Amino acid sequence: MTIRGLYAITPDGADSARLLQLAARALEGGTRLLQYRNKSAPPAQRLAEARALVALASRHGARLIVNDDLALALQVKAHGLHLGREDGELAAARAAFPGLLGASCYDSLDLARRAAAAGADYIAFGSVFPSPTKPGAARAPLTLFAEARPLGLPTVAIGGITLANAPQLVAAGADGLAVISALFDAPEVAAAARAFNQLYAQEAAVR
Repeated sequence: MTIRGLYAITPDGADSARLLQLAARALEGGTRLLQYRNKSAPPAQRLAEARALVALASRHGARLIVNDDLALALQVKAHGLHLGREDGELAAARAAFPGLLGASCYDSLDLARRAAAAGADYIAFGSVFPSPTKPGAARAPLTLFAEARPLGLPTVAIGGITLANAPQLVAAGADGLAVISALFDAPEVAAAARAFNQLYAQEAAVR
């Protein structure tokens, strides 16, 4: 599959209406991968939000990826599922889930190799920069994106990404930029989404 550009990750929050409004703006700005991540919501709210986001993403020709919850991804017929190393066996998820499967590989090329062998469709490295969402996360060197290229999978960068530092990641070879705060805290979410995607258009023009 192809990943190129912004990979939006929803912020935590209790206000479902606001979540959907923010997601709609990101999609209007050109986001084609939207990950649903809400660690603080109760199960019923998570189910309702995930269902609404799948429908919203589909209307925009985008994919909704559920974070860390295989059962929820299957229940809402999500387009994708993303798992960390403590979220269950990747190979078992691959066997059960028919959609796009991503894996967090943190700062480890070895984890990336294992994810590829287990059937992941893309791999994510991070935190690439200090992250307000996970301040204690290990830092992933930018060299990992080039080192992982022989695996043949798209790579996504995550952690502390802003419009100011994102060009470093594009230059390093990251196919996708996973962003929470710099997107959803922006004054104009759609404009921020367009600006992140424009970084890849600019790189293509230079080439």
